Amino acid sequence: MTGCEPVEEWHGELCVAEDHASFAGHFPGFPILPGAVLLDAALAEIVCRRGIDWSRWRIASAKFLATVRPGARLSLHHAMTNGETIRFVIHGAGGRVASGVLSAVGTREEDRGRGA
Repeated sequence: MTGCEPVEEWHGELCVAEDHASFAGHFPGFPILPGAVLLDAALAEIVCRRGIDWSRWRIASAKFLATVRPGARLSLHHAMTNGETIRFVIHGAGGRVASGVLSAVGTREEDRGRGA
């Protein structure tokens, strides 16, 4: 993730090393990428591509829809939907693998969710 410049919408490859350490213990004999590792890779790419300060955002939702095996080719698409929300989708060869929403901290949407 070098040479990142802020963008409004981005679609490209999401890289997770085939020999990532998490594959070894999750699960022996049938390695799959833990959702936390997949989410971390996506968030790092989003932060880099958007030039945002991660401390001003929160994960509003994240859904893991399919397993990711070593060597899987993944793509990430993310877009700002209203200036306060970033939606992202991760695809693999078989379709959608994960999706989620990031919300700016202290947004009106977040306040409504708390009854403010």
